[in-house]
Amino acid sequence: MKISTKGRYGLTIMIELAKKYGDRPISLKSIANAHNLSEHYLEQLVSPLRNAGLVKSIRGAYGGYVLTNHPAKITAGDVIRVLEGPISPVEGLEEEEPAKRELWIRIRDAVQEVLDSTTLEDLAKYSDSDSESYMFYI
Repeated sequence: MKISTKGRYGLTIMIELAKKYGDRPISLKSIANAHNLSEHYLEQLVSPLRNAGLVKSIRGAYGGYVLTNHPAKITAGDVIRVLEGPISPVEGLEEEEPAKRELWIRIRDAVQEVLDSTTLEDLAKYSDSDSESYMFYI
């Protein structure tokens, strides 16, 4: 399974919103500028996140986006599943021979465990820390 820019940039949006949780709404323009990303592309990504109930938009001069829940209650897995679909290293697991199927299932479960045990609160803390060498181990 390869995480595309949809998942990576979607997590960027969500981490930025997690950093400002409880403050004012954050505009996609400010996130795009801070990370040198396309605002138009971020607009395309925030729509499924809003439809999934992970973010909500606030209209007005000081509007933008906010998380609908505390960052400790939203996982990286929630975001990736919305933007990338089901987490699976291969398609057609049931058609694989048993030895390979077991391997793919173990890989899938390990990736899911990391994504589902990592919250936006965790990621916001890591991105604010001085350490740039944080590693996720599977």
